[in-house]
Amino acid sequence: MKVVLPGGTGHLGRVLGRRLAGEGHEVVVLTRRAAGPEPGVRHVRWDGRSAGPWTAEIDGSDVVLNLAGRSVNCRYTRANLREMLNSRVDSARVVGGAIERAARPPRVWLQMSTATIYAHTSGPPNDETTGVLGGDEPDVPAYWAYSVDIAKAWEREQRLAATPHTRKVALRTAMVMSPEPGGAFTMLLRLARLGLGGPVAGGAQYMSWIHDGDLARAIEFLIEREDVSGPVNLSAPEPLPYGEFLRTLRTAAGVRVGLPATRWMAEIGAFVLRSDTELLLKSRRVVPGRLLKAGFEFNHPTWPTAADDLVSRARGSLPPAT
Repeated sequence: MKVVLPGGTGHLGRVLGRRLAGEGHEVVVLTRRAAGPEPGVRHVRWDGRSAGPWTAEIDGSDVVLNLAGRSVNCRYTRANLREMLNSRVDSARVVGGAIERAARPPRVWLQMSTATIYAHTSGPPNDETTGVLGGDEPDVPAYWAYSVDIAKAWEREQRLAATPHTRKVALRTAMVMSPEPGGAFTMLLRLARLGLGGPVAGGAQYMSWIHDGDLARAIEFLIEREDVSGPVNLSAPEPLPYGEFLRTLRTAAGVRVGLPATRWMAEIGAFVLRSDTELLLKSRRVVPGRLLKAGFEFNHPTWPTAADDLVSRARGSLPPAT
């Protein structure tokens, strides 16, 4: 297949592009800035906001997997939140326009989205059918609603695109656990090894996650399943409280102690790391209802075995993800 990855130079793009190229597919990454060479991957410039010569790559392709959007690992200032929104909505809009105008449109458009679209909850888990979307919870910081609004706008842009010959899937993705540099797992493992991987603000908030190998396999599964469209949760079937998640990670890493952190300590740490506490404190309890119903089987459905695999790969003692 020919697979086009808008925004494919980031953490997830490297994971997915490498795997797709390794399986013999033609991979074209659309990037706003110069990128280093990657085996089997061709880079084409775009600005993520307007049509240009890059649209020729969409015409005649088989799959478009849009990963474009400013990283959420930043301080949630007004300017950063605005850029997070604009980068996602603008890229979805121009990708949809390119597909609409293509003489030979791709058969499927996979659009990255986020499990953050669901409400902060420690109650019943959220699947695609019964899950409660967030935005108006009374017991969370008001600015958390902006992250939900970004996710809704992101998906709405794809949904409204006039692409009748192209199936559309919105990938509501949980925290992706990968030893690839720059991701959430490498940061959490580093904190654990420093003895700082204890529960945050009590640790009762839920962590929804997915192993990078299962992420790639799920995307490949959705490319082939022509009967699946609309929102799909990409998350492991067993989310768990953050305190338990970190305790299991410490066990896998051979770290005996993890100092706990209060909410205010987390605020200080997030400020130092130029990140935001929503990533730690929002309770995301998301399950992959549609994937499981469609017959997808996870290689790493539970966190203990996934953590062992990821830590071993981070040490360089295991082959790439499966």
